[in-house]
Amino acid sequence: MIEDRLSVGLVVERRALAGPWGGHMWRPVVAFATLPEVAPWTEIMRTADAVRYYAGEAYVHLYSTDTANYRDNLESGAPKLWVVLRPDGQDPPVEVQAVTADPAEGEAATEAGTNVVETLEMPAEVAAAIAAFIAAHHVERAIIKRKRDRAEPDVKWRVGGPGSGGQGRE
Repeated sequence: MIEDRLSVGLVVERRALAGPWGGHMWRPVVAFATLPEVAPWTEIMRTADAVRYYAGEAYVHLYSTDTANYRDNLESGAPKLWVVLRPDGQDPPVEVQAVTADPAEGEAATEAGTNVVETLEMPAEVAAAIAAFIAAHHVERAIIKRKRDRAEPDVKWRVGGPGSGGQGRE
């Protein structure tokens, strides 16, 4: 297996929630290929109900065994990155757990229940780098279906079959 990684910068937003319970939510809002010269978790914008932060650099890990999924993502017409945020109780109270271009991996991250998983538009530079990785490392893999055993079906339901007492079902 061949592995590579790409750097992306992320902007996340902390938004106040309306309703009787109040509180706030975190979500990723932008990914970009060129990293700014700004310290991670620097506030970059504030409105009445939201604050945006540059969360810092994250990595998109690429694996040669997953190139078919990356290819399908790029061919969708609107390639996406899946960003996984996880609450961690620190300051800031979320961490960037993962950024992936693999739709299956992004969907799997939703199973934890506490993760925030959002899709973001994939920057063109990232899409080009992923396309180059696919071109260099993709190997078409045949789908091999397992063959079913040609064993007898459940014989206890056949007339005269074992366990039927010689009667069978009629």
